[in-house]
Amino acid sequence: MRLLVVDLLAERKAFGKEGVREIVAHFDNPEVFLWSPHTTERTEYGFGTVVEQPVDCDFIAITGSRRNVSSWEPWMDDVAELIRTAEVPIIGICFGHQIIAAALGGKVERASKGSHFVSEVKYIDGAVVNAVFTHQDHVVDAGELEVIASAQHCKIAACQHPTRPIRTVQYHPEATSRILSKALKHGDMTKVEAEVFDMSKPLIDVYDSLLA
Repeated sequence: MRLLVVDLLAERKAFGKEGVREIVAHFDNPEVFLWSPHTTERTEYGFGTVVEQPVDCDFIAITGSRRNVSSWEPWMDDVAELIRTAEVPIIGICFGHQIIAAALGGKVERASKGSHFVSEVKYIDGAVVNAVFTHQDHVVDAGELEVIASAQHCKIAACQHPTRPIRTVQYHPEATSRILSKALKHGDMTKVEAEVFDMSKPLIDVYDSLLA
């Protein structure tokens, strides 16, 4: 399988490198391509092939980002075009969830305050899971997407497309305890920031949230 990761935290050692490692671990021996249109300064991952533009692939994963869909930047046009024209499955996490919604006719707004905690997510099939949230933008109109889950602070917490193989989550299923430990080690997060996340709860992972 050829997996294209729209790698929008490539400048960060934990949430970028280790987050992508966690995502690709749920695929069966993929050939990984890393596209980071937002920056020319990226962390060396030691895996994957860095590309300057999207390549032919079998699957696309769009990561979180420190940028904001509500503050649109020119490079986001290229990501939105990829979303609209791709004929392969796509998954989106946090920023990925937001830009997929925006590209497909939805709307993203800046919240009055950020969301940084572990929260229950309730799916329309009755499932209730715990997930790590860390975001300020949020989707207020899902556009072509169908809303399949919500949280107390986030009405549109997960979506799927009715006819295309697209699934998105506002939360971070790749944010494992291992990655938070790496974030502390590499300075991506302070100890005070990390303490808001109750990692003692069982958390939904990438496979169950986006690939099952």
